[in-house]
Amino acid sequence: MKLPSEFIEKMERLLEDEASRFFSTYHEEKANGLRFNPLKIDRETFLTLVPFALSPVPFCPTGFYYDAHEQPGKHPYHAAGLYYIQEPSAMFVAEVLKPNPGEFVLDLCAAPGGKTTQLAAMMKNQGLIIANEIHPKRVKALSENIERFGITNTLVTNETPEKLAKYFPGFFDKILVDAPCSGEGMFRKDEEAVQFWSQAHVEQCAIKQRHILDCAYEMLKEGGILVYSTCTFSPEENEQTIEAFLQTYDDLELLSIEKVHGIQPGRREWTNTNFEEMERTARLWPHSLKGEGHFVAKIKKTGPSPSWNGRYAKPNASKQMVREYRQFEQEVLQTEIEKPMYAFQHHLFALPDHCPNFDGLKVVRAGLHLGEAKKQRFEPNHALALSLKPQDVRYSLDLSSDSVECLKYLRGETIQTGEDRGWLLVTVDGYPLGWGKEVKGMVKNFYPKGLRIN
Repeated sequence: MKLPSEFIEKMERLLEDEASRFFSTYHEEKANGLRFNPLKIDRETFLTLVPFALSPVPFCPTGFYYDAHEQPGKHPYHAAGLYYIQEPSAMFVAEVLKPNPGEFVLDLCAAPGGKTTQLAAMMKNQGLIIANEIHPKRVKALSENIERFGITNTLVTNETPEKLAKYFPGFFDKILVDAPCSGEGMFRKDEEAVQFWSQAHVEQCAIKQRHILDCAYEMLKEGGILVYSTCTFSPEENEQTIEAFLQTYDDLELLSIEKVHGIQPGRREWTNTNFEEMERTARLWPHSLKGEGHFVAKIKKTGPSPSWNGRYAKPNASKQMVREYRQFEQEVLQTEIEKPMYAFQHHLFALPDHCPNFDGLKVVRAGLHLGEAKKQRFEPNHALALSLKPQDVRYSLDLSSDSVECLKYLRGETIQTGEDRGWLLVTVDGYPLGWGKEVKGMVKNFYPKGLRIN
């Protein structure tokens, strides 16, 4: 890999004796990781079930390394949301924020969704996450990953940080700012990041990051926790951005992050004021652990915040639509969904608890997408299937992960069963994959067209 000469000079200057160890990592294979989904499967069952050789990521209890020759993204268990493929160092960030069930959490720069899915699993689908992504193309991937993981407590928005700050002053218990950055820590993983790199780009990123942090500050409750992270090495975007943030507001306290398993402290000598407390932050270096580059800072807001005086979202679905859904529920499910019902035209959603009013915001997914009302009948959405367990439905069709039928289902083909039971949940080795409708011995395939394999 050809690294920019200006980047090489800069890192040699910063790292001094460590530089040769750092640069040697560019000749090594990158680490591959996945995180199992505790909303669907426990650790022991997961390790018994999956056919890959895995070894634990020491700083993430749900994370594992897998070998480069494995292809977990092509396995049906991936489609069933049993795990998320994620760069190992990136798994550490959500572990630092560690939200509790029932809290109000904001993931401000959330795409593609690795950290959101990890936060939602920690929260056991309880409480509220607003997962925001400013880029319309990237927000689609975020929404799909949330769906696949069976997440029901999340509002996905496509907004600017400024707009959210106006809506949610003093609203959140915890905020994650996984800031857009120059991506130096991902050069091994993403060669495009190498082409984009310049010192000017680093400085532009730092300006943007400071603005995003200002917006996040407005939205944090008194006593609330903000975690800031980047996947870059540059002090301008890391230590110096946090230093400037702490200098701007006098009611912020930098909390210490535990440094184990090769995680290093931030560098006080890379701040503008030799700021001693910067050693409370964490740096993940590719020459100190098995993973790419990351920086993480954890900050507590100790001063008063404006109290949020917005309204909560009210159910707006018509009686007719709710009635059609309840009829479907009675005929097909063995569980009742007791959440406020919200409609976007013909589409019905079950809102998270204590969901704030989102009129005027660009909302891509409002909690759990139940389905669509179609001419006197209700057609369930793929998201509903992935949020259920097999015991939640009257009828299911279980396919073995290595069967021809499973492959046929993922391709969108019909399956012969010889029965006539109507809507059923198609599962792979007991885990939901999607819907099918069994009529006269054939199962019509409702696996979404955009997800089908060739």
